[in-house]
Amino acid sequence: MNRFLLALVSALLVVGTSAFAPTNPSTPTIRRSNLETQRNAIWDTVSSLYNNWGKKATASHILFRPSQFPEDEAKTKLLELKEEIGGDAEKFAEYAKEWSGCPSSKNGGDLGDFGPGMMVKAFDEVCFNEEVGVVHGPISTQFGEHLILITKRTGED
Repeated sequence: MNRFLLALVSALLVVGTSAFAPTNPSTPTIRRSNLETQRNAIWDTVSSLYNNWGKKATASHILFRPSQFPEDEAKTKLLELKEEIGGDAEKFAEYAKEWSGCPSSKNGGDLGDFGPGMMVKAFDEVCFNEEVGVVHGPISTQFGEHLILITKRTGED
């Protein structure tokens, strides 16, 4: 069994770094400052799976893509929206439909159920460690700036 796990981890290390690399290197990428998501993605996934085994989260988000706003403006606007939303899930959904740059905006930002390791590290950490029913953020990822509303989490101790 130990050999199997060692082989699996080794394979993930070899394949893992290329699996998270951009598929078309000629396409320019927009990066947020101080984010090392591609390099550590496999370790973050394994760590989240280990720490949150058996848990599921349901969340919604509002995403400001780098093409929508510069980072500072995005954070400022998200803080304004967060204050206006308070803890109101209906208002969050309305604002997600109006402002979010994610395809989930059609559903009020609803991302549905997901397990640990299925989202990027910063998003995953919020969804599996922070309080349910509260708007969190702004959170920075390589996709942009987010407000996150955790609507449900199962599998807690």
